[in-house]
Amino acid sequence: MGLSIVAPAMPAHRDEWELRLLADPDLLQDIAFAVGGPFHVMYPERVGDNVDGFRAAFAQAGVDGAIFYGKKANKAACVVRACAEHGAGVDVSSIGELSSALTQGIRGEDLMVTGPAKSPELLWLATRHGALIALDAPDELDGLARAGLPARVLLRMLPPGSTSRFGMTEAELDTALRRTDLGPITVEGFSFHLSGYDPIARAELAVTLIERCRSAREQGHRAGTISIGGGFAVDYLSERTWQDFLADSDPRRFHAGKRFDSYYPYHAACPGPDMLAAILRHGNLAQRLRENEIRLAIEPGRALLDRAGSTVFRVQGAKIRSAHDDSYQLLTVDGTSLSLSEQWFDSEYLPDPTLWPDRPGVPTAVSVGAATCLESDMLSWRRIPLPRAAELGDLLVYPNTAGYQMDSNESAFHQLPIPPKVALYDTSDGRFRWTLDAR
Repeated sequence: MGLSIVAPAMPAHRDEWELRLLADPDLLQDIAFAVGGPFHVMYPERVGDNVDGFRAAFAQAGVDGAIFYGKKANKAACVVRACAEHGAGVDVSSIGELSSALTQGIRGEDLMVTGPAKSPELLWLATRHGALIALDAPDELDGLARAGLPARVLLRMLPPGSTSRFGMTEAELDTALRRTDLGPITVEGFSFHLSGYDPIARAELAVTLIERCRSAREQGHRAGTISIGGGFAVDYLSERTWQDFLADSDPRRFHAGKRFDSYYPYHAACPGPDMLAAILRHGNLAQRLRENEIRLAIEPGRALLDRAGSTVFRVQGAKIRSAHDDSYQLLTVDGTSLSLSEQWFDSEYLPDPTLWPDRPGVPTAVSVGAATCLESDMLSWRRIPLPRAAELGDLLVYPNTAGYQMDSNESAFHQLPIPPKVALYDTSDGRFRWTLDAR
């Protein structure tokens, strides 16, 4: 394996359940045989643990908190069921998402409906179930007022200086609060969404919304909830691994000299519940929320799915290629990069896949291509150091893919099957049982 063309290893953090799955001599192969193509493995118990972690951060800060799972991150039914069982709500943006959430046990009052320019049908259904509706624009409020529908709403604020197409300006918020024709509409509070993963920016903007709530109460509105949205970071890799990659992402270590301009930040020093705790600490935000009797809502997606799933492909082709006088394997698997969706952002999913089964062999550099006729259809342009050469029929298990990777870009291009989701459950004797997820 030529060191000049192989990338450094980028092993992901793994949970105990994943190690058990990889160590099982039969389970992955049995599922692959039954499914007949690529598949996603989900472990819903980890979702429940993640919900509990956020809830503990609220409790430690003494803050009334509400967790709404951002369903767009993964539509698996088992995820929503885990949220229902652990007391979390769900953030939905379509009739399909709303209906699916209800089917898996989410109560109407535990739904938050977000997104731009919601259809009249979605707004009607949301009001029927008593969902909390985050209104993105004045015309949505107009529609609810004309219909005379009893609705619980948050008004979404456009962050100062933002060029986002979402949210209302300060003037639009002021006008909405002065309206006298709202009838059965209750303004429950305000919301915002920020890009990036900066806890300080979220804490400071939350303080602005607290003041908004105080002012709205003086005008007769309930205004007892603010939502700071999602964007809670996930820690995929160790800090050393991530920093080493950033310091040396030489294109010679990528198939065809591929370059990417940006990557998701695969290491986070303050991920998930730790990030929420940092938000609540900054500027005494927790104290301000308590003093003003305001509930803080969050809408995590990826963070509730951290280490809750993996994606499995079967090797169905292997070639030897060379670059810079060194050789490497160029693999073809039985699915497409559309089921590993970081490519949606003109980027690449970096955590290393595991080659299964574990057998002795000679370390080998591999790039991983997919089953379509497109040159661009690559799961891993980076030449990954595997512990041995891959063989036909081997499985590649990409870790921690439940957050956006599985669903956000899936396609039946070439009429290839969309990978199903398989949910794993523990038995009393320490084994796994599996079932196909009912979406």
